Amino acid sequence: MQRPSRMIRAALLAGTVFAAALVAAASTAPVGAQTGPTVVDPSLGVRTVVSGLVTPSTMAFLGPNDFLVLEKNTGRVQRVVGGAVESTVLDLSVNNASERGLLGIALHPRFPANPGVYLYWTCRTIAAPADPFRPDEQACSDDPGAMVGQPDTDDILRVPLLGNRVDRFVWTGSTLVFDRNLKKLRAFQSDGAPDPPGQGDVAQPPRGNHDGGPIAFGPDGKLYVATGDLGRRGQMQNLPNGPTPPTADDQFGGPQPDNAHLSGVILRLNDDGTTPTDNPFFAAGAAMGGETGANVQRLYAYGLRNTFGIAFDPVSGSLWDQQNADDAFDELNRVERGMNGGWVQIMGPVERIAQFKQIEMTLPPSGGLPGAQLQQIRWPPSNIADTPGEALSRLFVLPGSHYSDPEFSWKFAVPPAGIGFLSSGALGRSTATTSSRAQPRRTPSAATCSAST
Repeated sequence: MQRPSRMIRAALLAGTVFAAALVAAASTAPVGAQTGPTVVDPSLGVRTVVSGLVTPSTMAFLGPNDFLVLEKNTGRVQRVVGGAVESTVLDLSVNNASERGLLGIALHPRFPANPGVYLYWTCRTIAAPADPFRPDEQACSDDPGAMVGQPDTDDILRVPLLGNRVDRFVWTGSTLVFDRNLKKLRAFQSDGAPDPPGQGDVAQPPRGNHDGGPIAFGPDGKLYVATGDLGRRGQMQNLPNGPTPPTADDQFGGPQPDNAHLSGVILRLNDDGTTPTDNPFFAAGAAMGGETGANVQRLYAYGLRNTFGIAFDPVSGSLWDQQNADDAFDELNRVERGMNGGWVQIMGPVERIAQFKQIEMTLPPSGGLPGAQLQQIRWPPSNIADTPGEALSRLFVLPGSHYSDPEFSWKFAVPPAGIGFLSSGALGRSTATTSSRAQPRRTPSAATCSAST
């Protein structure tokens, strides 16, 4: 089994620590004293580099002892030099409700010769929508003047439909200047609308979570963008006909991955936002055509729930991601091209599908809403498969994925001996198990079980 290098483990640990801080900051429930992370690798250590930041989410190094750090809730990009905040180089007007805000940063691989700095962030609308189930705006303006100056907001409805943005800025040496938008992604979540009828989700509250946000350039010079599922339940979440067929996914249509339903995926883009022709589903998307086909062409992986961290191993070049679960089986995955992460049908090792179902049906429902353990009433945990074979048979196979290759016996392939999974937390014990069946949806590494958002 390929293991992530020490550097990659440190990067993913940092993302997890950031995520834990964000969840704690966003929670309204009493939280016990936190003593910080525990590091078990003797070659790694934890120390304070800079203090006084507000909800830091991630960072990028300009040079030794010189880096940019993002503040999720304030929209500020802070420059830290020699252990102290030197200046604010950009202050975006963000919607920071729940997991929204200023979330991801990546420097162009030829930086500083190419001064591109890429940000993933959630913009805000001027006012809350007149209809709580339909935003008044499709997307925020690309006018740089409209991106700044408004106060940040935690109003969960004050966001356009496509409020998550991936933008390129130019580093001048002291400030970040907007250059162009690469992609606009869904942010608005208010699913309890009376239209379409018959979904039984009138009690579903508006949400602002599962926005993903980590971005990174790979050794191939391409930009990888991870977005969470935004509570969607469509083709990218292994429900080819949606959560309540033949009814649309929500009031905006679906379940096909058009612009309003492209979620729970990792995108692979050129540095100018165009689509690489060697993407795994480029031909499949071309055959589909239209908006949906163009989005399928951008895919590198799908079937993801949510992630606070992706990183490339500098030794092997492999892409790794961390996926936070609902109540069961957080994951650390090596992401292969065309990967289907299995969500919402599978979380964690497929051999333990019964345990996944038991946990999701037993623990208190998300938000105290009956049937919402998976955070959406219209697809309750009782729908989870009972056997590994049943779960695998439900996966949505896009043409061009290695799962559709007749030479790859994905249902019956046996992984190399010794591949193990680690689970802990939700059942009150820790156990290590060895896989003896196929893991067709990803190259197995390690998965842990814990309560997440």
